[in-house]
Amino acid sequence: MSNKKQRLGDALVQAGLLTPEQLAAALELQRTGGRRLGQVLVQQGLVQDLDVARVVADQLRLPFLSEGALRLEPQVARLVPEAAARRLLALPVREEQGKLLVGMVDPYNVFALDEIRALAGRPVQPAVLTERTLEAALRSLYALDDVSPSPRDAAADAAPPADAETGSFVLQDQAADAPVVKLVNSILQRALDERASDIHWEPLAEGMRIRFRVDGVLHEVAAPSRSLHAAAVSRLKVMAQMDIAERRLPQDGRFQIRLGDREIDLRVSTLPTVHGEKVAIRLLDRSQGLLQLEQVGFRPETLAAYRSLIRRPYGLVLVTGPTGSGKTTTLMATLSQLNAPEQNIITVEDPVEYHLAGVNQVQVNPRAGLTFATGLRSILRQDPNIVMVGEIRDRETAEIAVRAALTGHLVFSTLHTNEAAGALTRLADMGVEPFLLASAVSGVLAQRLARRLCPQCREPYALEPGNPVRTGLPLPDGPVQVYRAHGCAHCQQTGYRGRLAFFELMSVTEPLRDLVAKGAPTSAVAAAARAGGMATLAQDGVARALAGETSLDEVRRVAFTDLVG
Repeated sequence: MSNKKQRLGDALVQAGLLTPEQLAAALELQRTGGRRLGQVLVQQGLVQDLDVARVVADQLRLPFLSEGALRLEPQVARLVPEAAARRLLALPVREEQGKLLVGMVDPYNVFALDEIRALAGRPVQPAVLTERTLEAALRSLYALDDVSPSPRDAAADAAPPADAETGSFVLQDQAADAPVVKLVNSILQRALDERASDIHWEPLAEGMRIRFRVDGVLHEVAAPSRSLHAAAVSRLKVMAQMDIAERRLPQDGRFQIRLGDREIDLRVSTLPTVHGEKVAIRLLDRSQGLLQLEQVGFRPETLAAYRSLIRRPYGLVLVTGPTGSGKTTTLMATLSQLNAPEQNIITVEDPVEYHLAGVNQVQVNPRAGLTFATGLRSILRQDPNIVMVGEIRDRETAEIAVRAALTGHLVFSTLHTNEAAGALTRLADMGVEPFLLASAVSGVLAQRLARRLCPQCREPYALEPGNPVRTGLPLPDGPVQVYRAHGCAHCQQTGYRGRLAFFELMSVTEPLRDLVAKGAPTSAVAAAARAGGMATLAQDGVARALAGETSLDEVRRVAFTDLVG
């Protein structure tokens, strides 16, 4: 055993993570204290636990399980009791090729492996993880496992303590809460801790699945037993002021929670599926504040062109992209830039996500007959200078927005299109006359959100000519230096932390107006815009990758439509 631990130390020295003198001192402490060498090194602050785990995995040629890639299967993990898992510092993670993949802090401990084999009654395959990753997995797994359905009615159990004035809920001490309340609070708390933008509660045929969207990508977290799903959904429905008795139709609602000094808005949507109701929750942290235009992420030349566009006294400016691409954030930052006492700014939104001081914001209410079209029509009677329509969804709204731009108003709105040029075709498809579009539209900004490389662990590498990674990407000729994701504790082993935007700004020039007025197809408009100097989404993404802000993998994932178009 000591020889094997000596080899670990030698490997750390060879990797440049430890000096021979530090290893000798650590070995002396290890002999006198009876602890593992890796444990001594970490406690002394000589190496990181991740470094030790990676070296051990390389030594023994075993898989390394980072926290971000753990993919824990709860039914497999529960084959070993919590007490045994903590004592053995090992936990079954999932089943692979007929064997249990067992994450171990000390894979040299063959006795622990034998005990898990006996407890689970199946063949095992060891893998390496850190003690911190193991503890997080156990805490998540058994915290949820301890929650059991309350014998009381789910709705009564779910009745939450709310602030009478604000209508917001407080994430209280979970030990004092009812079981279902504890479960829901636990999931919400973890989602906030992991910077999730969305939570998905999904009933499956033989269980349930909970997934968080972090930096735009979904990943699965440990879920409780299937028997708790209906009660948890009822709790969420009560919080969002939805009908808990209606399970056959989709519903929408919203509520707020307070976490310390943070106010979190949550939008809840339910959808009936064959296995039960699926719930999607969008989280918006109001404490983060509104971004300024300089903080949205434009490159300097794009920011200068966009500012020139929004300083015009009239015209229609569109922001396009898929759901969740940051369109509303960009528009709110734009209105914040234009907000001044001499400007009468009115918006019609669904929902109002950001509150701007000095701006008149209208919430759409279809049940009361207040749609985007009716709201926009009324706004134009309020003597506005600047109008923002949350989204153009139909012909009526599109025509009113276009006519408002033609009658001296500066109008902003959003559309769901894949590229900037496609916005004009989309409006024409809705029924707006091309000659009106040619006169009204000043510019279109298409955008996407990509994951930002973790600055603490990103890895530079040289990309040579001829490398297949370059295929389809607008990279400069010759070798270039780019960066790739690695993974560390700061980014939860994903290699990414936070997001940034790619932009494609198309200013509608006279040549483009002629094409639009003639009803030219999207491809012709896009080609003319590129000939006029428009940088595409892929070009903007590649510029960000060359600057070390993101990876080429993200550029390919996010700007795929542009690359193949």
